[in-house]
Amino acid sequence: MNEGAINQDDTVVRSTHRVAMRDGVRLATDLYLPVGTPGPWPVLLERTPYGKDAETRRERSAADPRPMRRGKVAARFASEGYAVVVQDCRGRFDSEGQFTKYLGEANDGADTMAWITSQSWCNGSVGTYGLSYAAHTQTALASQRPRGLKAMFLECGGFANAYRGGIRHGGAFELKQATWAFRNAQNGINRDDPAAQQALAQADIGAWFLRLPWTRGDSPLQWAPEYEDYLFEQWERGTFDDYWRQPELYAAGHYEAFNGVAVMLLCGWWDPYAQTSTDNYLGLSKRASGQVRMVLGPWTHGERSVCHAGDVDFGPTATLDGALAEDYVHMRLAWFDHWLKGRPLPQGQDGTVRYFRMGGGSGRRTSAGRLEHGGGWHSAADWPLPGTQFTPWYLHANGSLAPQPADGEAALAYRFDPTQPVPTIGGSITSGEPLMMAGAYDQRTHEGIFGAQAPYGPLAARGDVLVFQSPELQEDLEITGPVTIRLWVSSSATDTDFTAKLIDQYPPSADYPQGYAMNLTDGILRCRYRRSWEAPQLMAPGEIAEITIEPMPTSNLFRKGHRIRLDISSSNFPRFDVNPNTGAAEGSAGPRQVAHNRIHMSAQHSSQVVLPVVPARR
Repeated sequence: MNEGAINQDDTVVRSTHRVAMRDGVRLATDLYLPVGTPGPWPVLLERTPYGKDAETRRERSAADPRPMRRGKVAARFASEGYAVVVQDCRGRFDSEGQFTKYLGEANDGADTMAWITSQSWCNGSVGTYGLSYAAHTQTALASQRPRGLKAMFLECGGFANAYRGGIRHGGAFELKQATWAFRNAQNGINRDDPAAQQALAQADIGAWFLRLPWTRGDSPLQWAPEYEDYLFEQWERGTFDDYWRQPELYAAGHYEAFNGVAVMLLCGWWDPYAQTSTDNYLGLSKRASGQVRMVLGPWTHGERSVCHAGDVDFGPTATLDGALAEDYVHMRLAWFDHWLKGRPLPQGQDGTVRYFRMGGGSGRRTSAGRLEHGGGWHSAADWPLPGTQFTPWYLHANGSLAPQPADGEAALAYRFDPTQPVPTIGGSITSGEPLMMAGAYDQRTHEGIFGAQAPYGPLAARGDVLVFQSPELQEDLEITGPVTIRLWVSSSATDTDFTAKLIDQYPPSADYPQGYAMNLTDGILRCRYRRSWEAPQLMAPGEIAEITIEPMPTSNLFRKGHRIRLDISSSNFPRFDVNPNTGAAEGSAGPRQVAHNRIHMSAQHSSQVVLPVVPARR
């Protein structure tokens, strides 16, 4: 159904349509067509839950930081000779149906593609684009092998495996899903129920987080039951089963469907989808046909046009703008012009892997009050980088990290009280506001850190944080790639968590008299999943078990005089849900108990962090 032209200028005409899905639900869809150039045209598609013509703060440039509306971006693409389709996902804004986060997007995307390719204005070639959820919708529809799909531009998303990153990580639940649901339920709730709208608007999400755990009907989403239902469904499903193998959540199970499709992957080191991006690169590069390219920058979620992440500055070249393309719009146009119109890619945009290696700056405090960490762009023929040396650094009972394993048998113990979790300070986070912020920060608490308590100070001073550091480095050391932490652990509990955080430890300076502990990447492992994601198994108290923690990939130059630091603990809240240490079912309320956890270190139990060391550049 065509609702008619609602906007027109000299170059683009926009109309709105109600596109019927296979079950009869109609999705609100805006169509932008060029004026003055004959069709049919190649088509670009974005499917979003955030409003098909809403302002989006991540559609901006370094030159003009004012957020654009999605419609303005679509009109810009249309003015370059594309038909552009922007659609509200099911149950969001102007679309009919019930919203269930992530699920249903495969069929809805495939049905939308079938509608597009049947239209007279489509020349048979379609490209998809979008950030975050709008990247997830792309991999979901690609799993259905839709006719006409030729190119994709995936930014910060497109779940390789949502169980391993994005919804759950290391068996723990990512609580950004709860803050996202709370915020988005406020504009998705039934508008015929003003009492529910008011109750949701007045709920204090911080107070609700402090009273975790929740139950259905006793959560900040109790006034939006459809949001509460999907949140608890994700939370309670701790075992990797067929739920997690659905195409919306598991591109890794459907890579063969992407054959013949060119895929660009763009993400930031401080983004929860950095590992999804590298996993997708590894999986898609093994296809029989189809190009895949990847860009990894020093950015938080979608913030590709700023040169800092958190309290750390990476220098004027850290933005996409000017370093990779004129701006983000031009970068996407170049990609689609190449694959949908046959034009050559601009010089510098045709590399297989482009990544920003952080580090190398002065270490001073900038005028904006941030650490000047610096960095620069590099290219590589593949991922992980050819020639990478995966190098272990071993944990020792004296708190050192060394290239050799410990002699004898030793262990360090700490008391993990789930009612007093270690507060989150930065990291690879999105949608966590106002409780947690992404990026790099000195690992010190202060009044603004959610969950931190006076007297404030470094996390290293906590009794439940074990710190391991290398000696001061005698020469620069570059790491780029996946980081792996292998620990030998035991606990008084039948189930508990272990966290690991890799840190670039700056020496004391005039600007930072106590040094600066800059977080690089971190991860978690829930011990019941130490052997299998499909068949969890509780521990025997005192059992010594090997676990593997896989944080986000990273790239950093540790400068001479710095230290490599690894912090080990058992919580990172509110980034992850806190283990009650009882073996209770995932997502359930109930008692919590203190766990006495140990890290074992010896030749036999060689706890270690394996770093992707890049040989010195000549």
